[in-house]
Amino acid sequence: MSIDKQTVAATITAITNGSVSCTDVVNHYNGKIASSESSISAWEHQDPAFALKQAKQLDNQKPNTQNTAAPLRGIPVGLKDIFDTIDFPTEYGSPLHKGRQPQQDAAVTEKLKASGAVLMGKTVTTEFAFLNPSRTCNPHNTDHSPGGSSSGSAAAVAAGHIPLALGSQTGGSVIRPASFCGVFGFKPSRGLVSRRGVLETSTTLDHVGVFAQNLDDIAALTDAISGYDPADNASYDQPRPSLVEQLHTKQSNPPSIVWFDMPYSDRYSDDANVAFEDLLTKLNGSVIRKETPAEFSDYLDAHKAIYDYEIVRALDNEITNHWDSISAIARQIFEVSKNRSEAEYREALQVRKAAIVWFSKLFEQYDAMLTPSALAEAPLMGSTGDPICCTLFSLTGLPSVNLPILKGKSGLPIGVQLVSAYKNDHLLMSYARQLLANRGLSI
Repeated sequence: MSIDKQTVAATITAITNGSVSCTDVVNHYNGKIASSESSISAWEHQDPAFALKQAKQLDNQKPNTQNTAAPLRGIPVGLKDIFDTIDFPTEYGSPLHKGRQPQQDAAVTEKLKASGAVLMGKTVTTEFAFLNPSRTCNPHNTDHSPGGSSSGSAAAVAAGHIPLALGSQTGGSVIRPASFCGVFGFKPSRGLVSRRGVLETSTTLDHVGVFAQNLDDIAALTDAISGYDPADNASYDQPRPSLVEQLHTKQSNPPSIVWFDMPYSDRYSDDANVAFEDLLTKLNGSVIRKETPAEFSDYLDAHKAIYDYEIVRALDNEITNHWDSISAIARQIFEVSKNRSEAEYREALQVRKAAIVWFSKLFEQYDAMLTPSALAEAPLMGSTGDPICCTLFSLTGLPSVNLPILKGKSGLPIGVQLVSAYKNDHLLMSYARQLLANRGLSI
């Protein structure tokens, strides 16, 4: 079998019936990493021998044991270097934390191990999962950026180094790099996946997210890592319907979808704008187009105010005690952020509540919202791109998935994202598949 072209489910079936071994799978991806990592730099820490050790342990397990039936058995996964791992350092993309070795795994790391996944290593993140560009290059053209802050995770999946990767999003750090790198990226509803053991930059806005080459794998990985965790104040103790099951449940009617001409639409690049208009034409009336609501500008401002206020408090130790070791880019922004007053912050939190109510009413009328994932194709190295296309949904905690279906003038990917109601992650998977399949678009 061609491991590259298989879904996670197909690979696990092949492992189960003996067509391939976990060791075969890991050897394949170790080879892929070795072949192009020198030009892409997606990995902060990667240990081929440790990956093989995990694979061999899985191969040596007796049939029908709990681990053999695990949903990600033998599947390689990369973790953004802000997720605690006892097997690798977790350094937050900062020299301040060089060599930092966690003594406990993050919640998602625990779940990956329980699912039988093979931890391939830690992918590159921007400094503190913020705006300072990383060294990682875009696999489609190494002169261009993969985006940020989940730079290495998006690039590693796009390069075929791994089928699955974990990232995070506070502004646009999953959906935007997924768009730039031409892969599927998913930011679940706030609280679907625990953030315990993950670098905090904004308790209100931080989300765990995932990357893969197809919707099936997005669903499989999200199902494996989701779950209630009382240690995370955003986690909710309610059922989490299976994304995998819903993805393959036949729907009788196509979803009702709305597109807004956003307040930042004048910032789309010319080629991105053409691509978006062509897509709407191709969708041939199945998407309702509306003018941008006046409230959206206030919502965007609220996101910035909350992020400014919370990040300088989350990173108080670094800012107070190690200012000179922080990048000039971050210091410049932190200087402004430190001036946010508590009154501004409290007001922004109230605006956020209003935004949540506004979108809940929207999704009483429509199943989903279609909107750009990024303003343009990937910029040149030295920039992570503008996250503005994603911030509304980080603010409100709504699930969103990047669909890598468009291209810019340079042939680089441009994505659009589909967004749905809070806690409707499973339905969003179904809507995305229907949108792509019903209109003959690539999935």
